[in-house]
Amino acid sequence: MLPSDLLMHRLNGETVIPKRLKLDDPHQAIATELITIFESCKGQPQSELDRQLQELEGDTPDYRVKRGLAHILKSSFSTFEIISPLEPQELRRRVFELSAQVIPSQQATSETLEKLAEKLTQELNREVIPSQIKQGLYADLMENQILTQFDTPTTEDLIHRYNLSQVQGIFYRASHMTLNVHRNDPGEYKLLFRYLKLFQLMSYIEGDVDYGFTITVDGATSLFGTSTRYGLAIAKLLPALLHVTKWSLQATLVEKDTYSKQKRKGLFTLDSECGLVSHYPVGKMYDSALEASFAEKWADLKTEWKLEREVDLIPIPGSVMIPDFRLVHPDGRSYLLEIVGYWRPEYLRKKFSQVRQANCENLILAISERLNLEKAGVKVSDTPALTVWFKDKLLPKSVLQVIPSES
Repeated sequence: MLPSDLLMHRLNGETVIPKRLKLDDPHQAIATELITIFESCKGQPQSELDRQLQELEGDTPDYRVKRGLAHILKSSFSTFEIISPLEPQELRRRVFELSAQVIPSQQATSETLEKLAEKLTQELNREVIPSQIKQGLYADLMENQILTQFDTPTTEDLIHRYNLSQVQGIFYRASHMTLNVHRNDPGEYKLLFRYLKLFQLMSYIEGDVDYGFTITVDGATSLFGTSTRYGLAIAKLLPALLHVTKWSLQATLVEKDTYSKQKRKGLFTLDSECGLVSHYPVGKMYDSALEASFAEKWADLKTEWKLEREVDLIPIPGSVMIPDFRLVHPDGRSYLLEIVGYWRPEYLRKKFSQVRQANCENLILAISERLNLEKAGVKVSDTPALTVWFKDKLLPKSVLQVIPSES
């Protein structure tokens, strides 16, 4: 996404309209020039890349567009690494210790680098030359980090990502958002709700699979004053929403007037005909490393129980509950698994309230022993679900042990 200083929009009354680039020849030419610079700078320090970008930018009036496109290329398609024989901080210590033993001079510097190069060659069991030490001394500075990999996008992909980032930036200042998703494929709902959960967005959901859902999300300014941290989470949801076939949203924004510095209300609307393109994958995803680890361990387990990622939505008043996994046995038995890991007290209260309202007889709750349920005001004994406790990692065998034997 783009930083606030590279976001551009205009106002039509209270409606905010973000800057979007056309897929025309002039803009594709700019994108091509930028991509070419990044390709030519592979293996070069970031300072050289920045020099060439500054040269391209010059004093042209579209400098903010060029900076925005370059920012996306840096943050989304480039890999910068610290190239040094040792960690730069340790390398500096070693060089300074040797340098302190001699009188400073050009010859002494060369001898110091040669001496340390010989030592490091023996220690690391590979050749280290003085120039590598000299280059690595301050390799941890951003301008000295090396562009080691560049995943070249097409000009269309770059412009699509820029347009999406401009729209995402609108949500940095969102105080409230109402999202309507209309009669879509159930799999699209599941993907959207999983992203809501992944980004820890506090939402109120009404509706059902047959008629669609209305999702209300409180935004950054309503919860945390002027902080944009929560607004970033809302912005990250947009690429997931683009995978839903039919939807519309309206967001209320808190803007600060450039001249009076007074806060004012802004509005932003968007729907499924917006033409934005998502870069999020449609395939399976995990809400946490804990879930991914559990699925990986299950794959190595010899059991008749099959672990499924796609599960049904459990309707509850004002929301839906999406368990993490389904366990299916060849004899037809089926259990839903919800992993409750490391969350805030308010989330725990909401989660266990959902479990009680769902009243699902075949639900298994896997609960971390690290959670302070008492502080959150949660009583597991009041929860109508099978329960399994875990410490750092959830083991598949522990889950299977709580399943009742077939009667």
